[in-house]
Amino acid sequence: MNRYSVRPSDERAASMLADACGLGLSAAQILLHRGIDTPEAARPFLDATLRGLSSPEPMADRAAASQRISRAIRAGERIVVFGDYDVDGTTSAVILSEVISALGGEVRTLIADRFRGGYGLSDQGLDRCLAESPGLLVTCDCGSSDHERIAKASRSGVDVIVVDHHLVPEETLPALAFLNPHRTDCGFAFKGLCSAGLAFSLGAALRSEMGAELDLRSWLDLVAVGTIADLAPLTGDNRRLVRAGLKLLSSSGARPALRAMRQAAKIPEGAPLTARDVAFRFSPRLNAPGRLGVADLTLRFLTAKTPKEALGLLDDIEAQNDERKLLADQATREAFAQARDVYGEAPEHGVVVASDGWHRGVVGIAAARLVDRLGVPAVVIAFDGDEGHGSVRTTGDFDVYRAVGACASDLMAWGGHRAAAGLSLAARALEAFRSSFAEAASADSFARSTTTEVDVALGGAFRVPTLEDLQRLGPFGEAYPIPLFRVDAHVVESMGVGEGGAHGKLKLRVGQDSVRAFAPGLFSRLEGRSELSLVGEVQPDHWIGGSAVELLVKDVL
Repeated sequence: MNRYSVRPSDERAASMLADACGLGLSAAQILLHRGIDTPEAARPFLDATLRGLSSPEPMADRAAASQRISRAIRAGERIVVFGDYDVDGTTSAVILSEVISALGGEVRTLIADRFRGGYGLSDQGLDRCLAESPGLLVTCDCGSSDHERIAKASRSGVDVIVVDHHLVPEETLPALAFLNPHRTDCGFAFKGLCSAGLAFSLGAALRSEMGAELDLRSWLDLVAVGTIADLAPLTGDNRRLVRAGLKLLSSSGARPALRAMRQAAKIPEGAPLTARDVAFRFSPRLNAPGRLGVADLTLRFLTAKTPKEALGLLDDIEAQNDERKLLADQATREAFAQARDVYGEAPEHGVVVASDGWHRGVVGIAAARLVDRLGVPAVVIAFDGDEGHGSVRTTGDFDVYRAVGACASDLMAWGGHRAAAGLSLAARALEAFRSSFAEAASADSFARSTTTEVDVALGGAFRVPTLEDLQRLGPFGEAYPIPLFRVDAHVVESMGVGEGGAHGKLKLRVGQDSVRAFAPGLFSRLEGRSELSLVGEVQPDHWIGGSAVELLVKDVL
């Protein structure tokens, strides 16, 4: 069966939409495929700005949270902001802490430790917070399930505000205020905000409550990074926030740390950044310290005040990322081998692999790679003695949170959301969990796709999209995937680059257009050929710069 299916194009309808909106034909056809088929629907979508954000007024407890924080600022109470150790947790904590500080508050910022307490507001995490003698504690990207610790803080005389987007248990949370769009009583229209977006919204409420003039747009770079890194849907409000944040990230106005990271990723200043750049070049670097147990390094990096300070800390970030790569590659190789031994080459249900030789901080990466390779939900567990800690990743629209919940009797602890989860279990429960997860994630409960849809076949009337068109269509990411193109091309030049010449670097002729292409790991499949049929994505060409685009080749047909 053909691995790819090109969606039918409607040149006449695309031409009418293109003329009405000032687009190229290929971009207009992509809009048609996304269900945006009239100029009236297309124009506000293409030109989305912050002015179109949903009204925040119906958000449950937003007013109560801003009033309590404002009271603490005015009274000189110490406020502790505690964030989770991933990118969303760290960026949301930085956003809220810096806004509070800018409004005159006394604030301490702490980040969870994966190896001392683990995810969320653990007992150890709460002890660290209380050691700061706060009058108010605000959790970011955690807290929705931390009933016992929040109750303990309250008994200690500390008010608690929870800012989180994880799924909400039925039991009422004993917090003074609880900002989470997934609350059943939350009337906020857009449910897809991650914690960075919620922190930004709370910052706006604080500004109003304090009657201050504070330009919150300077924190949009962190909102974009947190949203993309957490795989939040790039639709609705997130699309508007991330679009504005990427624009800031591409400018000299971005914070020193993110300008330094752009330099490390070899993206020239002023070059337009995409969500892909953040997801693949920024997020792994920012996540690496938290994976290896030094999440405060990312906090210090993101809050660096000068380019010199940021560049110095970037060296430490890069060293952590290099170590993370080695550990993740080792775990991935061994996880694949174990999965083959236990389940065979083509498992028909969810897989569970485990070892006491894997680093706990990289099991999520290995799980995601198993899903990509095997096409089934996957759990990768790192054991330390008799206790294991695992990460769960899923495929398509399969709700892995529900699947793990069905196995709760085999687990010591678990939590997460539809797309990803974490868990802890005893070594003696491994085989029971392996069996129950296979049943919960059986082939009849998730979709296994054998064909990938291609948006547009380029050539003829459908030309290579321009950078301007891509920027108006974007940003692309979770729930709004980047367009996939089929390209039948004449090869003008080709060469192998990288270690062993494994990557292909090409110049192609596609209909009326000339375009550069990069084919990672694929040079052996295209070497010596003068005509090629390719599938790939079109992205900014950071090497050439300006308005140049390149084809990122995903497959050779």
